[in-house]
Amino acid sequence: MSPVLLFAVSLDRAHLQLLRQRYYYATWKADGTRYMMLITREGCYLIDRKFTFRRVQLRFPRRGVQQGCFESHHLTLLDGEMIIDTVPETGEQKRRYLVYDLMMVNHQPKIKLPFHERWKLIDKEIIEPRTYDIKTNKYYRYDMEPFRVRKKDFWMLSAVGKVLNDFIPKLSHQADGLIFQGWDDPYIPHTHDGLLKWKYAHMNSVDFLFEIGEGNRQTMYLIDKGRNRKLEGAHVTFPDDQDPSNLSGKVIECSWNPKEQCWEFMRVRTDKPTPNGWHTYMKVMRSIEDNITQDIVLDEIAEIIRLPMYAERIKLETQALQHAARRR
Repeated sequence: MSPVLLFAVSLDRAHLQLLRQRYYYATWKADGTRYMMLITREGCYLIDRKFTFRRVQLRFPRRGVQQGCFESHHLTLLDGEMIIDTVPETGEQKRRYLVYDLMMVNHQPKIKLPFHERWKLIDKEIIEPRTYDIKTNKYYRYDMEPFRVRKKDFWMLSAVGKVLNDFIPKLSHQADGLIFQGWDDPYIPHTHDGLLKWKYAHMNSVDFLFEIGEGNRQTMYLIDKGRNRKLEGAHVTFPDDQDPSNLSGKVIECSWNPKEQCWEFMRVRTDKPTPNGWHTYMKVMRSIEDNITQDIVLDEIAEIIRLPMYAERIKLETQALQHAARRR
């Protein structure tokens, strides 16, 4: 059994057309670890890809705490990722959980709501009550919690240039590309062809099950119809300080080196019990072959945001943001 997560697909030239057909927002693709978070009265739990539950000490008061309601959330399910921020001044590393979606709030399913409504609920139901309690509750030590929690930002496509050129370079954690999220989409479990990820070319990767046999012969496997499928002729290179024999039997993430025509080891995926599926591998390879560079992404988006569907909504949403800013 595995958690029913929503997974993005790699952006290739065919998928670029989806950006013209539906209204999308974008966010940065953090190089973090995916977790669902289940909040109950009895405790808060992180759930990884292996469906392993790990209890963490966190407090999530329900909406209404401002009016004296001190109930905690019960059966609220969030989707997000754990990142590690490095404080520039000191080099100290701090964990942070970025919430970018929710599926249930106090036992009430929300998966059929459009994404933009679910995203707003993160503030209304999770972040705002918690922020108020942090400021006013003198009896609970939020500073003793194992990590901080924040909502992940999404932007209109018209802001993608600033995200790539200004925002990502200033991040205190690693990022490997962009996520394009359908603004009106429901939460669709498993692989969702409408949820797109674009990675920098050197970060486009596949997760393989790696094995070393006799004579240091390498074998790399993917999952196909529930079984391991050998990738014929595949070879992966490792840094000099990495012994491949220590990685036999583990899932490893590899990027493609087009010059050497081989895979390069990136890291061990301790968070994943199985390699990528064959279809995922084929989609990544199409993305690599299409070689959609940052310049291509920006050129495409410059055309897309001039389409009537985008131009009108961007205008209205920009006006709404300006109006909200004046009211503060």
